[in-house]
Amino acid sequence: MKKHNLEKLDLELFYEKLDNGLEVYVVPKDNVNGIYVTFTTKFGSIYNEFIPNGSKKMIKVPLGVAHFLEHKVFEQKDDVDPFTFYSERGCDANANTSNYKTTYLFSGANSFAENLNYLLDYVQSPYFTDENVEKEKGIIEQEIKMYDDEPFFKMYDGIIYNAFIKNPIKYPIAGTVDDVYSITKEDLYNCYNTFYHPSNMFLVITGNVDPKEAIELVKINQEKKRFDDFKPIKVKNYDEPNKVEKEKQTTNMDIEIPKLGIGYKIDCTKMGKNINDIKTYLSILFDLKLGSTSNLNEKLKSLNLITRDIDITIVNTDKHILVILMLESNDIDKVLDLIQEELKDLNIDEEELERKKKVRKSNCIYRSDSIYSINNKIMGNIMNYDKVILDDYKKIDDLNIKDMEKIIKNINLSNKTIYIMNKFLC
Repeated sequence: MKKHNLEKLDLELFYEKLDNGLEVYVVPKDNVNGIYVTFTTKFGSIYNEFIPNGSKKMIKVPLGVAHFLEHKVFEQKDDVDPFTFYSERGCDANANTSNYKTTYLFSGANSFAENLNYLLDYVQSPYFTDENVEKEKGIIEQEIKMYDDEPFFKMYDGIIYNAFIKNPIKYPIAGTVDDVYSITKEDLYNCYNTFYHPSNMFLVITGNVDPKEAIELVKINQEKKRFDDFKPIKVKNYDEPNKVEKEKQTTNMDIEIPKLGIGYKIDCTKMGKNINDIKTYLSILFDLKLGSTSNLNEKLKSLNLITRDIDITIVNTDKHILVILMLESNDIDKVLDLIQEELKDLNIDEEELERKKKVRKSNCIYRSDSIYSINNKIMGNIMNYDKVILDDYKKIDDLNIKDMEKIIKNINLSNKTIYIMNKFLC
């Protein structure tokens, strides 16, 4: 077991990689009562073309299979419901699927050893049958339709779909209803046996725990189990072009106020930085230009052109970053013109950058008080950098105006997609 300091945060990180490849991270925090545990596989919605474990031929599984698998992992042969199990012990349980990972979790202050063992056991004991797979399809269909009725979710998915051409990130995480109904038990086992190996997973424990005892519990649990040898997973690579699939889409929905979405698809291959570092710079840049404290945001509010702050979301692939802007306004054309005029000059000065760096440092301190934020930081670091960033302050201090200027110089905002959602006319 290795111990590291999370610099400037007065926290320690304990780490061990088990013989089966599972990586375990523990951050003890004895001034809280709760414990938060996440168990993550590096398998998300974009990995639908891969070579299964034990095979030499690449296969293609239906879209949405990672999300479907998340649902079915909760079903156990002995009919024990994980949600009921944790609820009876005064704890919460949940799971979530993103483009790149699937995470199972629980939180609470009671029965830690029992809860931890149960998490490891139910995630590592898949039970898929033709019957229980078929039963789940209607449930997920209703979930998909529920999100289809949410205007901003619908617009968000539409922007991503229109921005990308080849990369499967363009598709909704849950897939479409047709995708869901085509998923089979064999699809689930192919994905599970390939991506749910301990060597492709990691466990993060934050809260009021003894790190040595926690890691020992995991070791004892894993030593009782046998796993196939792990081979590097081969997934399909996509040569995504810089242009967008569709430049503009207008749709109608039962809404009170029209909505506007813009997706700027930015090629990051010539910026000379890690894609996640570029994402940080772009996040700062667009926050300065369009965020809640920006001059444009204040102008739009003073003119009653927007009802709330512009929502800024950044999505990345291996070579592109998609900056998504979403807002609602009764004068979409006017707002669109003002945004595009503002973004004609992307330059910022060093003082503005330094101000945002100070905000980020403050956020680091604020997050260090929360076992959930600490856990999410570690998960994000592992997924983005394949390691934990031990000194967030240094990472922030390394941000500089020279790199920002280089990135700005290589930004091309002409590859964009516009999504307008109008209200139905009576």
